[in-house]
Amino acid sequence: MLKVRLIPTLLWKDVGLVKGTGFDSWRRVGTVLPAIKVYNTRDVDELILLDIAATPEERDLDYDSVEEFTSECFVPLTVGGGVDTIEKVQTLLQCGADKVTINTAAYVNPQLITDAANRFGSQCIVASIDAKKISGGSYECMSHCGTRRQTISPSDWAKRLEELGAGEILITSVERDGTLQGYDLDLIRQVTDSVSLPVIASGGAGKPEDFYQAVSQSNASAVAAASVFHFTELTPAESKSYLADKGIPVRK
Repeated sequence: MLKVRLIPTLLWKDVGLVKGTGFDSWRRVGTVLPAIKVYNTRDVDELILLDIAATPEERDLDYDSVEEFTSECFVPLTVGGGVDTIEKVQTLLQCGADKVTINTAAYVNPQLITDAANRFGSQCIVASIDAKKISGGSYECMSHCGTRRQTISPSDWAKRLEELGAGEILITSVERDGTLQGYDLDLIRQVTDSVSLPVIASGGAGKPEDFYQAVSQSNASAVAAASVFHFTELTPAESKSYLADKGIPVRK
């Protein structure tokens, strides 16, 4: 079993760091650069930085800020938000991002995943899936920051993204986001069962046991979280120690 990665997620809007519940009710929780500097010292494996306003506002990310953030980030950094052209992927990588995540644009132009993977390597391309549970207990993909329904299941879309050339899948439960009630283990398992790619679980982590369950029960390769590190006293180091005590290999 490969070592499981623990990845704090930073949601960036305007000049601040924000967090909400269910992709809504955003509140300011700090600023990006100080958070990155703190996480540099907190035994994290990677960071994910998402500009949540770029897609709704149909604008580019602030590349100058991204370059500033990457210059102070000493762990691998995945950056996303409004990435809908190969040029934007290239610019983010040139700004210092280690990986780029693509979500909404993949539904509109699936070829973008293939073009980006062919040009920069699939290891740089993280395909992000946001999903909601619908009637009958099945799931449906959501785009545009969780506001638009896509008539495809997360498992089928994950398969397609793998075929297109994505190197990794980030799966987020919209309902669980920010609740601290635990990951949607069934959703994660459906995705991990459908692809051979590494899958990052996201949405709902509230305690160390949640990380353990995502890995042991749903076969996640990595666990991402935001609220649990913003609003509780739990630290990444404590979380990794818990996983190690449970027999899960983690990076030290």
